[in-house]
Amino acid sequence: MENEESTSYLSTGELSKILNISVRTIRYYDQIGLVNPSKKAAGGKRYYSKEDILKLQKIILLKSLNLSLEDSRSILAEQSMFAILLAHQSLLSEEMEHLTNSLKHTQSLLNLLDLKATLHWEDLISLVANEEKEKDWNQYFSVEQQAHLKSQLPKLESGDRVTKKWINIIKRIELCLENGVSSTSLEGQLILEDVDILSEETFGDDSELVEAFWEVRKSPEASAELGLYPISPAIIDFLEMAAKKEVSPD
Repeated sequence: MENEESTSYLSTGELSKILNISVRTIRYYDQIGLVNPSKKAAGGKRYYSKEDILKLQKIILLKSLNLSLEDSRSILAEQSMFAILLAHQSLLSEEMEHLTNSLKHTQSLLNLLDLKATLHWEDLISLVANEEKEKDWNQYFSVEQQAHLKSQLPKLESGDRVTKKWINIIKRIELCLENGVSSTSLEGQLILEDVDILSEETFGDDSELVEAFWEVRKSPEASAELGLYPISPAIIDFLEMAAKKEVSPD
């Protein structure tokens, strides 16, 4: 009898090794009536059949989908493959959303590093807080303008070429300020020309939208409220002075 049991069935210890779960977990599933062994020998030793093993494997699969034991019990009772796949789809969607947000945060930090020499924990905390914050664009832009901005506006979490161009313009202005290069210089006027070109790519020929967005960018409070990367007043002043002057010889 013992030989028949050991040949046709697996003991709790053998099952634990094969499925890589603890003996305690297997016994607990037996206690709550989730997966009962087909045979119990004298002394309480448990033996599991192929059907028992398959049922336990199903429980392990459902557990990996973050389903509770009670939900798993219901699904097994229904024998619904649709329910299993639906639960799996839901888990994958959550994981994809989490990964997408992680990628956005990482790209945002990479862009911040490109703009700043060093980063601090405050930068990351502020970044996450701004992304989760409810933003009221209605007080600054019309519905049509909002739709255009949300589709075309460079985003800090983006690694596209337009975002990189805007980052480079900011860095070029910072270099001018650092080296004492005037906004009315040839370099300053060339930067202004590049800003105009990029603005046309971003806003099209909508001068009203350009003006409205520029007013927002000139306000640190409004920019922060909309979660936009803060531009220093010195950079704003540089561009405004450049726009007021014609090219002057160095």
